[in-house]
Amino acid sequence: MKPLSLTVVVVLLALGYAQVNVLEPECDSPEAEEAALAAQDYLNAQHSHGYKYALNRIEDIKILTNTEGDNTYVVELDLLETDCHVLDPTPVANCTVRPKVLTAVEGDCDVALKRVGGKLTVKAFKCKTEESTEDLCLGCPSLLPLNHTTALDFVRASLATFNNFTANTTYALLEVGRMSTQIVSGGPQYFAEYVVAEANCTKDVCAPLTEGVITHGICSAKGVTAAHTVNCKTFSVRVPRLQDANSTAVPSWSPAFHAHSRKHGLRHHKLTSYHDPHVLGLLSVSSESNEVVPVVVLNGTAAPVASTLAADTSSASVEVPLAVVKRDVPASADTTVPNVVATEPVLLIPRCPGRVRFF
Repeated sequence: MKPLSLTVVVVLLALGYAQVNVLEPECDSPEAEEAALAAQDYLNAQHSHGYKYALNRIEDIKILTNTEGDNTYVVELDLLETDCHVLDPTPVANCTVRPKVLTAVEGDCDVALKRVGGKLTVKAFKCKTEESTEDLCLGCPSLLPLNHTTALDFVRASLATFNNFTANTTYALLEVGRMSTQIVSGGPQYFAEYVVAEANCTKDVCAPLTEGVITHGICSAKGVTAAHTVNCKTFSVRVPRLQDANSTAVPSWSPAFHAHSRKHGLRHHKLTSYHDPHVLGLLSVSSESNEVVPVVVLNGTAAPVASTLAADTSSASVEVPLAVVKRDVPASADTTVPNVVATEPVLLIPRCPGRVRFF
C-alpha cells in the first residue's frame, strides 16, 4: 500500500482554539475503529460510480481536543475495492475484496470527522485511488480501459443475450464497471462487469429510466462477442429526481458511462477525490500528498512550527525537529557508572499503523 502523507494541523485562528491537545490512540483502538468505519461508510455514500470500498488498514489517527470539549478526529485510511457496485444493496461488510491477481484497486484517504450529538460526522476528506501492481501474474486477466472499443462491443452483445431471456422488461446499459481480457488457446477472451436499468424503448433506441422505483441489474459476462455467458443479479432502486441550478428536474444517477472513463481511458472508477478539505484547515487541497502545516503542542498549548518548515515542500511530509538541551552536571557529582543488571528486552507494540484486514 502507498499511504498518503499526513501531518496533523491546527489552524488556531480559523478554529478559535486557545488551547489544543493532540491525543494519539492506537490504530486498533475502539475509537480508531469507530472513526474509520464511519469514514468508510461516508466515502462509499459519496461514491456514485463504480464499486464500494472496504477498510483494509488504519494508517494513523489523531484526536484534537480543546478546552470546550470539541473533538476532531483525523484518520488516514487504506481502502480496497470490493465486487459490490455502489447501487448494490449488499452491506459492504458482506462484499468480497478483489484479490491482487485480478488487479486490486486501492484507495488512500485522509478524513477529518467531528463528534456531533454523540455521532461522528465527516467534515472533510481527500482520497487518491490507484491500481495495485503487486502479484500480477503472466497470463492472468488484465484490466482494459473502460472505453475499449472491442470490449464494449462484447458488453453490448452480452446485454442483448440477457434481454432475450427477459420477456416483459428490456434493460439498457447504465455503466460499465470493469472490463478485462485474457489470452487463452483460442485467442483473447473478455470479462466484463456492468450495470443495467429498466429502459424506455422507442423504435430505434432504449434509454434507462431516470426516476421512480427502477429495476437494476449487476451483470457479469465472459467469452467473446459471438459466444459468451452472462448472468445478472436484479434488484429495485428508488431513484429520485434532483433540481439543477435552473430548478429543472434532472436524473440523480447519470446514465451511460462515467465521464472520466470515456474521456481519459481509465481502467477503473475512482473514489470521490475530495470534499471541503479546507473547512477545518485539517487537509490540504494544494497537493496530492496532503501536505499541511504542523503544530507542536507544548504543555497543552499549541505553538506553530516556524514558517520556514511549512514552506519546505521538497518532501511529502514535514518532520518536526527534535530539540536537544544540554544539562550541566555539578563538578562534585558522582560520575561512577553503576552496575547494569541485564533484563529481558521489552517488546514495544507500535501505536500505528493498525492491523491489515486483507492484504
